[in-house]
Amino acid sequence: MNVKEIRHKAKTIGIKAGKMRKTDLVRAIQTQEGYTPCFQTEKMSCDENTCCWRSDCVH
Repeated sequence: MNVKEIRHKAKTIGIKAGKMRKTDLVRAIQTQEGYTPCFQTEKMSCDENTCCWRSDCVH
């Protein structure tokens, strides 16, 4: 997802994006959706198979 799409997703679930960076915004969305806010952290593995950010995060 590009930043515009991420901001739209955030808005639809009640998050005010303001000038948040992409990683912070995705982590806020993850938290709101009930996931661990771990987008692009140093985690070596991920058990969140249904997280929509997984393909952008785990390489």
